[in-house]
Amino acid sequence: MTVRYPSPLRPGDRVGVTSPSSGVPEALRARLEVALGDVRARGYEVVVGRCMDGSGHVSASAAERADELMSMLTDPTVKAIVPPWGGETAIDLMPLLDWNRLRDVEPTWVVGYSDMSTLITPLTLLTGTATLHGNNLMDTPYRVAEGLLSWFDIVAAPPGRSFTQTPPGRHRTVGFDDFAKFPDVREYTLDAEGGWTRLDGVGDVEAEGRLIGGCVETLCNLAGTPYLDVAAFTRDRAPEGLLMYVEVCDSDAFTVCRHLHGMKLAGFFEGANAVLVGRTGAPDSPSLTQHEAVLDALGSLGVPIIADVECGHVPPYMPIVNGAYGRVVHTAGRSALTQTLW
Repeated sequence: MTVRYPSPLRPGDRVGVTSPSSGVPEALRARLEVALGDVRARGYEVVVGRCMDGSGHVSASAAERADELMSMLTDPTVKAIVPPWGGETAIDLMPLLDWNRLRDVEPTWVVGYSDMSTLITPLTLLTGTATLHGNNLMDTPYRVAEGLLSWFDIVAAPPGRSFTQTPPGRHRTVGFDDFAKFPDVREYTLDAEGGWTRLDGVGDVEAEGRLIGGCVETLCNLAGTPYLDVAAFTRDRAPEGLLMYVEVCDSDAFTVCRHLHGMKLAGFFEGANAVLVGRTGAPDSPSLTQHEAVLDALGSLGVPIIADVECGHVPPYMPIVNGAYGRVVHTAGRSALTQTLW
C-alpha cells in the first residue's frame, strides 16, 4: 500500500478552521482575524467552525469537536483543515472519530503541531493519509525564515513533488510575542545562532525513510495503543524504514527521558533509520540535559540522532509531512531535509 496524498490546493478551494483541542480567547481574536485574512489573501475560501471557544482548555465538548472535525474531513469541498494551535487534551477525540470511514474518503490536508500530533500522526498511521506537522494558523502571518517553507507552500504541491529545507542558522531563545498587544506581528525575533547537532557520535549523516513523528508529550500517551501502531505502518507502507522526528514542548529532561524510554518500549521507534529531534526551550534537569535525555533513551537504537532541528516549539518552523519520503543530510558544511510526496 502507498501513502495517500490530498489534492493540492488551488485558489478558490475551501480551508476549514476548527479547534480540535484549545480554542481562541476573546483577547486573541484580533490575531485570529489577521491569520484568517492571510489565508483569504492566498485565494482560499475560509470556513470557520463552531468549535472555537477559548474560555476553557477545550473549545467544546469532545463529541462536538469530534463531530465538527469528522464533518470537515469528510466534506469533499474542504481541501485543508488548519487549527488555530494545539492545546492539551485532543486525546479525548480518539475513540470518537470514525477511522474506518476516514480510510475510505478522499484525503484532506490536516495541518498543525503540538497537541495536533495527537490527531495527525494516528491519521497517517491508521489511514495512510499524509498529514502536515507544520506551523499552525496563529503563526501563519509570520514571515518564513530563509531556507524554510510554510504550510501554504506544501499543501499546494502536487503528489510527486520534492522540496528541500535547510536550517536558517538562527532561532528564538526567549519569550513569545504578545498577540493581544500586537495582533499583526509578522517578524520572528531570532536572537541566537545555531545549527543542527549530532548526538550519537561524529561524522557525516545520510539517511532516508518515511517521515513519522510529532510532539513527545502528546504522543507518549498513545504509545502502545492501536492509535500509534508504527509497526503496522512500517510493514504495510514503509518497507524502506522510517525517518522519525520528535520534539518537546516544555517538559523537563527527566520527564522527556521517561517519555522516550516508554515510547521505545512500546515499539514507536522500531524501523527507524535515523531520528530527528526538534530544538527545544524546555528546561534541563539537575543531572541531565535535554540532549542527554534523548541520548539516554534512544542511543541504544544504533541510528543517527540529529538534534536542534527546526521542527518544534522554538521558532522558526520547518514543516514535515507525515508519510512523505524523506532524506536527511548532515555534514560539516551542509544540513538539509528533502521530502518527496510519493
